[in-house]
Amino acid sequence: MLSVPVRILAAFFLVLMVPVAAFSQERLALIIGNSDYELVTSLDNPGNDASDLAASLEGLDFDVFLGLDVTYAQMTDLIDRFGEASKTADVILFFYAGHGFQVSGENYLVPTDSYVQKVEDVLTATIPMSRIISRMEEAPGLKFVLLDACRNNPFGENLRDAGAPVADGLARIGNAADFLISFATQPDNVAYDGTGRNSFFTEALLSHLNTPGQDVSDMLISVRKDVIAATGGRQIPWENSSLTRQFQFDTRPSSVSPEALLWQVAASGNDSELMRLYVDRYPQGPQVELAMAFLEGDDGQGSVGTSLTRDASPLEQDEQADRLWQLAQRSRMRPLVKLYLDQYPAGRNATDARRLLASLPNDDEIGFGRRCERLATHPRDATASIAGIPFSRLALNAETAIQVCRAAAEESPDLPHYIALQARATAALGDMDAAVRLYETAASRGDLRAMVSLGLITESGQGVPANLTEALRLYDRAARGGSPDGMINLAVALFQGAGVDQDIGRAVDLLKQAANLGSPIATYNLGVLTQNGTTGSESEALGYFQAAARNGEPRGYVSGAILLDEGRGVARDPDAAAVMLLRGAVEDSGQAVAQMTQNTSDWSVETIAAVQSRLKDAGYYTSAVDGLSGPNFTAALDRWRNGGFKAEVLM
Repeated sequence: MLSVPVRILAAFFLVLMVPVAAFSQERLALIIGNSDYELVTSLDNPGNDASDLAASLEGLDFDVFLGLDVTYAQMTDLIDRFGEASKTADVILFFYAGHGFQVSGENYLVPTDSYVQKVEDVLTATIPMSRIISRMEEAPGLKFVLLDACRNNPFGENLRDAGAPVADGLARIGNAADFLISFATQPDNVAYDGTGRNSFFTEALLSHLNTPGQDVSDMLISVRKDVIAATGGRQIPWENSSLTRQFQFDTRPSSVSPEALLWQVAASGNDSELMRLYVDRYPQGPQVELAMAFLEGDDGQGSVGTSLTRDASPLEQDEQADRLWQLAQRSRMRPLVKLYLDQYPAGRNATDARRLLASLPNDDEIGFGRRCERLATHPRDATASIAGIPFSRLALNAETAIQVCRAAAEESPDLPHYIALQARATAALGDMDAAVRLYETAASRGDLRAMVSLGLITESGQGVPANLTEALRLYDRAARGGSPDGMINLAVALFQGAGVDQDIGRAVDLLKQAANLGSPIATYNLGVLTQNGTTGSESEALGYFQAAARNGEPRGYVSGAILLDEGRGVARDPDAAAVMLLRGAVEDSGQAVAQMTQNTSDWSVETIAAVQSRLKDAGYYTSAVDGLSGPNFTAALDRWRNGGFKAEVLM
């Protein structure tokens, strides 16, 4: 059993609002999406991917060169014009979606009129990636390359018959300074075209691009986590970076998570429609009980805290409109975009909202794959666009989920993840024999969630004889394939010496691998382990807690605040502790508020006073800044938590 401080509760699991962004950089992007090929197989998503990404980047102050279904001549012209314009730009970005392949370690992008019958045709019919890189190298600033072009080589047989050294996917590239090159999947691997409007990679990009204050490295961790979850680990995005400084696509002050933002918009407006949307989108969210109580009281006309819209000033109404738009933009949820347009048809973001709405499909346009994900996704596989479904809730719709996921698996036979989701729905229905068979099928075809779920079933003996050795083998296989949950489960066994020799060093390494893949639970527990002295230095604990909080583990806020308040392993900083507590007050299930109001004496007077001072700056606290709790302090925290978050007072 790990020894942890009383004030930091750790558990190993088995499985700022400002109206507009202000940019001072000259930003330029070349976006190409080729779907409709003349002589080779057409693709469903690249045109949508390019159009949607171009719209998002324009909203982030990029000047965009957009090419859709471009020929060799058109693509060459776009690259040349982009190259010339890039020579004075501070930030440039190239995105390509469509067919791409590698020959002899060189990557080639495929215009819509290309046809290759022999090796010599490659140089005259396709665009070498090195040509684009060399033009980008002339630019003085940061350079980003995003390649969603790792589908199967459309000319593979012709080139192989001609003796060309053709390999799957795209080759690893990138050595020049100030480049970040991101692939939709690992070098030499094939990415999927997606089962909805966008590819898995581009959908994840679109979901995280508008996160205020997020560094690009953190954004790509979130993208990678979402793609791994959406494909069952069959596709793992990869990047190579030589950036010499940080970069944020959205430079507004760091805001709260979409979940917390949805709650705040719903609570501040006492809006029953948004409350229902919150419950549906985040069935395990920290505010679900409050939302349900609101909906059940007074026929859905209840109240949560203090409304910020009743008798609101014009400035407050503008802030609420901006808050709703930011939420709609980040979540890409069609109901939220529609709600924004219904409430603010002439709002300053109405044009962008209509453009976004046109790109989001109606429910009746969603395919079997997306419907299966909505019905059966494991909570640990939740992404920015798909909520995890608790097992108890899945059981209520298990038969429908089974039918939809079976259809999705037939529609996308190369994605065994839908078989794994069908297995989960089958288990929820109570047919464990059939569920195990489906999990075994999905696991044999490389689905990581199926391996982890089958490991849990085997470890507990549900539907199969209990076999810890076999369970650990499955966790190990999942871990080697890139599953954070497989890594965590195996790490637990290695820490405890359960079914395997105890190996603390390897366990810590597994947690670090899971953390690098974006697992907030692994990151949090690394903070506990370093704070305890089990591994690393105590001074590293704060960084782990901060990273865990950024990636979605709200316990990191209070844990990090404790270290800052006490000066444990880091310099004592009551003001920084106050910022973490105020963020935790919005994101967690109430622990931060309880700590400040019920356990006030556990904190230094300076830290509580710093919290009070910032609440006063927000206009919510009117009593003395004395570091003591009281009714006014509690009321101010309640308003902050239920709709009053202001990023500017935390800067």
